[in-house]
This record gives sequence, C-alpha cells and structure tokens, in this order.
Amino acid sequence: MCGFVSVYHKYGQPVQPEEIERMADQIHHRGPDDTHFYVEDHIGFGFKRLSIIDLAHGRQPLCNEDGTIWIVFNGEIYNYKELQQWLKDKGHQFKTNSDTETIVHLYEEVGFDTPKYLRGMFAFTIWDLNKQQYFGARDHFGIKPLYYTETARGFHFASEIKCLLELEDLSPDVNTSALYQYLTFQYNPYTETFFKGIHKVLPGHCFLIRNDRLDIRPYWQVHFDPDESKPLSYYIDQTRAIMENSIQYHRQADVPLGAFLSSGVDSSTTAGLLRNHGPLKTFSIGFALGQNELPYARRTAEHFGTEHYELEVTPQMFIDELPQIIWHMDEPLADPAAIPLYFVSKLARDYVTVVLSGEGADEFFGGYGIYREPNALRPFNYMPKGLRKMLGSIASNLPNVKGKNYIIRGSKDLQERFFGNAFIFSEEMKREVLTSWVNQQTQHLHPLDITLPIYENASMYDDVTKMQYLDIHTWLPGDILLKADKMSMANSLELRVPFLDKEVFEVASKIPTKYKIAGGTTKFVLREAMKDLLPKEIHMRPKLGFPVPTRHWLKNEFYLWAMEILSTSQIDQYINKRMAIQLLSDHKEGKADYSRRIWTILCFALWHQIYIEKQALHLLNNVTISKIS
Repeated sequence: MCGFVSVYHKYGQPVQPEEIERMADQIHHRGPDDTHFYVEDHIGFGFKRLSIIDLAHGRQPLCNEDGTIWIVFNGEIYNYKELQQWLKDKGHQFKTNSDTETIVHLYEEVGFDTPKYLRGMFAFTIWDLNKQQYFGARDHFGIKPLYYTETARGFHFASEIKCLLELEDLSPDVNTSALYQYLTFQYNPYTETFFKGIHKVLPGHCFLIRNDRLDIRPYWQVHFDPDESKPLSYYIDQTRAIMENSIQYHRQADVPLGAFLSSGVDSSTTAGLLRNHGPLKTFSIGFALGQNELPYARRTAEHFGTEHYELEVTPQMFIDELPQIIWHMDEPLADPAAIPLYFVSKLARDYVTVVLSGEGADEFFGGYGIYREPNALRPFNYMPKGLRKMLGSIASNLPNVKGKNYIIRGSKDLQERFFGNAFIFSEEMKREVLTSWVNQQTQHLHPLDITLPIYENASMYDDVTKMQYLDIHTWLPGDILLKADKMSMANSLELRVPFLDKEVFEVASKIPTKYKIAGGTTKFVLREAMKDLLPKEIHMRPKLGFPVPTRHWLKNEFYLWAMEILSTSQIDQYINKRMAIQLLSDHKEGKADYSRRIWTILCFALWHQIYIEKQALHLLNNVTISKIS
C-alpha cells in the first residue's frame, strides 16, 4: 500500500526530479515508511511506501532483471503467490517476494492483459523501455484511485489530485459540470474531477501511451448472470464458501491486522470470519446522540471474543478535524459518514497497519433498502403509462399527506426516480441554489446524462439488478470507495475490502433477485450464509447506514459555525448564498429538515476555501464551534 506519482513527458522533454519530489511530498501520509524515485530522461516515478508485504525488499519503483521495465504500484494483489509460481515455472527470475514484482513479470508474459489476471486492489503505471510504451490500470471496482492530467509537457498520474496541483503549468480552477452533478449525487460522478483538466481513470480500465498519445479502454466489465435453476441452499453454501476464501486471501500481511466493526451484517461477517483464523483486534466509532452503534458493536465483539477498541466522537472533535478531512478527500464529498470513518481509521492505526471492512456487500448482494422499492411499486406496472403520469401530476399538487411520495415515485420509470443511494437537490432546486452564471455554464446538463448510458447497458436485467448495476458504477467508486481510501490513507492505514473481490462477485452475480430480496429483508442470501456466525440481533438487523447526527448539530452546535462558513467563503460566483443561508435558518427553526442540502453546500464551501481560496493554514489549525450541549 502506498501512494505514487508517475510522469511521461512528450517529445522527449526531460523530467525535473525536483517536481517529482514536490508532487510526492503531498502524499507522505499514504506512505510514511519509505520514499524513493526513478527519473530517466522523459520518465519519472515517485513513490511513498506503507510497508505491508516483504518489508525488507519491496521497495519501489521496481524493475525487472535488466532494468527495461519499471513500475509504481498502489494496492495489494492477493493471488500474487500463485502468479509468482506460474511465472517461475515459465522461467522468470524473482529478486523479491513482493506482489509488485509479480506484476512486472506478469506484464512481460501477458502484456496488456495483465490486470485481468490480478485478484486484488490496484492502480499502477509501467514504463516499457524497449517498446517505448507507458501502460497502467485501475482495479476492477475502483478500490484504489488513479488520477491524471495532460499538459503541454505530457501526461501526469497520481494517487491523489493534490499531487497534480503541484505541477507548474496547472492551476486549480472549479469544474462547474462536476459541481452541478455533485448537488444531485452528493459526490462527483464525472470522469472529470472538481478541477478542470484533471480526470479519473475509471474502474476496470487500463491506459496506454505510445507515440505521445493516450488511449484509455476497459479491460473488464460488470456482468450479472442470474441462474434460476439452482435452489436457495446452493447460493447460501456458495456465498459462505467464497467469503471464507476471500477472507483467507485478504489476511495476507507481514504487519498487524484488525477489522472495523459496526452494528451491521457486513462488518460483522468480515470480523467473524477473520476471527476464525486467530486473535483479532476490532475497532468501532459512535456518537452519544441519536442511534449509537457502539452498544451493538460491543456485543458483537464480545460474541466473537475480539480485543475491542472504541471511540465516541464529540461535536468539537468532528468539527476540529473536518477541514483536514476535506483536504485529504481532494474533492467535495457530502457524505457525513466519511468523518466517522476518518476517526475509526485514526483509532485503528494506533494498534494495527491493516484493517478489513465490509464495503461492497450491499452492492453485490442487494443490501440497500431502496432495492425493495420495485416490488413495492409493482401495482403501477399494470397501469398505462399515461395514467401513471396523470396520478403523479395530481399527487405532486397535494399537501404533504401519507402516500403522496409513494404515488409520485410509482408514476415514474426506474430511470427517472433512481439516481443512486443519494439524491440531494432536485433540478428545480439546483437552478435556485446555483448562480445564473453556473446555470448558464451547465444549462444542457442533467443527472440522466450520467445514469442513462449505464441503464442502457443494464437493459437486459430486472429493476433490482439495474439498481445494483448503477450503484456499482456510480455510488460505489464515487462515494463508498472514495471515502474508504482517502480516510484510511489519511491515517497511514491500509483498508481491505474482502467483499469487493472479483471471485466474490462471480458468485454474487449469479444469485437471482428473488433470493436477494426475500424474507422481508435485503441481502437475504448473505444473511442466511452467515446465520450461524453472527449474533442473533445482528443476523436480521435492517440496513441503517452510519447515523451521523448532523441534523441536530446544524440546529445547535454547528449553527454559528455553518453560518460563518457560508457567509465568508468566496463561493458567490457559484452558489446563491442568500438561499443557502435561508436553508440553514429554516432548518434551525424546524420548518423542514434541510440538513443534507446544507451539508452538501458546506462541504463545497470548505473545499473551495482550502483548494481555491488557499486558506488551508487557517482552516486546518483554527476551528471552533459555538457551543457544546
């Protein structure tokens, strides 16, 4: 696990070592154990290492025997030992026992098919001196990030955006298209980032630079293939077996290892299966206010017999760290769950270097409550479309009565009503909260520009599977995995996600929907597969998400702080601040719950202050809230 920067200059222009070093310095948190560089003519690599496997010999950048192929790599390859043996049988000579060197020799053997062979999380770039080509890839589901930009000098890649901002010919400028979609999704679903000219390599994609031209293409695609011929028991057994297998692979490490533990099925499954292999440290986070996860996590830890550590986050702790968290995130992310993830990572890093967590179970096994909606709305399927639209129009003009939202959602097709697990501002509200200048810049944009092409690729599936397919391509990499990577690496902690394994997906992709959404609950197969492992109160506990009390805090402890951020941030070019302040005031007075919308604007405002207004020093060191109650 690490962070890297990687540079290819066009026209043979030499790379300046000082620039590579300056870029790499921005991600010291990703790799505090070692720093190393490789610069040769128009190629440059910078590497920050968090030592996990082959501590003595796994230093990067790393090359093959004759120094003609060089690599920088971020992640872990869990099947590297099998690949290593296969490559040795073919005559390849290894000088380390690292998974990094396995990728180098695999590339020598299979070339551009390299990422197809890898089981794990990864982002890497390879320089092939003999063929004069620059190759790289990002893992199947987007667990590890990979950003890039093209300047007049060449192509620059990095594990975090802040590295690219150190380039002398790149200045940060707000990408209004990303802002527009962010207000819908609470994250940026674009291939472009919030910074103009900086892009993401998408999950399951690789790239090739040859003759100074960049070509990006998919090497793998998500495909569901439900098999109705097998009984429920078959999928229960298969799920248990593949998760035990995945845990076995994911526990490979030469450093201490632990697990995050909440009150849900996913983390409890991970911790329980991991505990079967020996003593285990577990880590939990909670808040005194509202739905506190800590008592449930504590009972689960007692059930498994783990060495358990927990932390209760106060409002002041939350707000003290928020600017630092947003700096680490690189882009605005309005998911409050990022903050407890930061704190639990900070807690865990005092005891271990690697943790396992439960991300991905919901997307693979059908775990979100919203996935039950197609069944609930089934009566509308028997109505003519015109009648449905008419009912929706009538319902939208009704006062807030019971059943109004049900009729409105039932009147819409799936593509119209489901944009993923978060939907913050409607198009009408976005036009009000954005300035006329932004509205003019983005007048042809719509969230459907993001989601419809994905729905079209999933046209052969039932509605629940379409929702899973959409979430795997948007919500999972854009929100869940973004915060998982950035919040753990902010604390120099490697986070592994055994559900997000291509072999696990191979099993999950074959489960019929009737077995995913069954028994009055979600991810039914997974629950049944772990029935004998989990405490009874966890086995059938509904999906809750992570309950962060921002609704209460924005009325009380955070109110004056939020008002100051909205008033002083220089976002007038983008946000109608008068309306944003009115939302905050109305929320405080209890007129409506606007907490998610306010939080979305606040995260953008803080990001703007840190990255555009350059107020980082002030914000990262001088934050207080109005009162604590």
